[in-house]
Amino acid sequence: MRNFALVLRLAAAGALAAGALAAATDPPPPWAFPVNPPGWQRWSGDDTVMHVPGSSAAYTWKQVMNRMNVPDWHPNEHPPLPENVAHGKPPDGYACGYCHLPSGMGRPENASVAGLPAAYIIEQTAAFKDGTRKCSQPNMDPPAHMVAVAKAATDDEVRIAAAYFSSLKLKPWIRVVESDTVPKTTVSGNMLVPSKAGGTEPIGERIIEMPENVEREELRDTDSGFVAYVPVGSIEKGGVLVTTGGARVEGGRIVAGQTIQCGICHGADLKGLGNVPALAGRSPSYIVRQLYDMQHGTRTGPGADLMKAVVANLSIEDMVSIAAYTASLAP
Repeated sequence: MRNFALVLRLAAAGALAAGALAAATDPPPPWAFPVNPPGWQRWSGDDTVMHVPGSSAAYTWKQVMNRMNVPDWHPNEHPPLPENVAHGKPPDGYACGYCHLPSGMGRPENASVAGLPAAYIIEQTAAFKDGTRKCSQPNMDPPAHMVAVAKAATDDEVRIAAAYFSSLKLKPWIRVVESDTVPKTTVSGNMLVPSKAGGTEPIGERIIEMPENVEREELRDTDSGFVAYVPVGSIEKGGVLVTTGGARVEGGRIVAGQTIQCGICHGADLKGLGNVPALAGRSPSYIVRQLYDMQHGTRTGPGADLMKAVVANLSIEDMVSIAAYTASLAP
């Protein structure tokens, strides 16, 4: 086993230059880096009172759209919200719980932070603040919002938010479905939603992750999750890449694959190891985005630097397969 792992490491490290050259001409996949269409505007909301199933709370659309005050439909499902998780700092320091939700489950355009190590959350917030963590698609809004939040927060506020989100448990949130065809989509609010015109199209080498219920998701209902359509066979292929690095036996000898087993750092069950984050059950769109950013050097820093050999030779198809597999696992 030791020699097997060594072969994988050497092969991946030796391919860094070739992988970087291939990546240089590979544009960000728009389905993983959704950008609102020209002219799109977030509805400012009105005074219509809204409700969601299983909640006695009531909010107007205007209240739901206020990113400085978190709509909390199910307060009994989590500990009391810290001040900086529930409320933001005008003008740009949005409340942490608005994007990541009071449950920490997040949405495809940001991240599920529930159950992540507090030290990791603090480290990544610092990376957004100092510019070592960026996004390969500069027109994507959520990463820019995160930079503003990180710069507005004090060290104590970051520690408090990190401790809160770390204390939460990631629950099943994403239903992964293998399919050759998917609903046609558009981008609204930095995430994919079904096209109003309807219809379907081939999935290709994509992951189409969208709300199970668009209206409940727009209301930021933490009891309404997502469905992720992935290519047929991608979960099995991803399992091979994740567990063996894509290695195979030819002529009685081990031939290294294009990457390194994820479990070495992320734990055998991919539920995290020490301060290394969990992967199981998290957004596949987000996972692809991070693999791409690390491969292209827009996400750097201590943790990302350790991923260089891992991502060097991955194609978009490989990233899709890895993300499909990790998302299919129980969190």
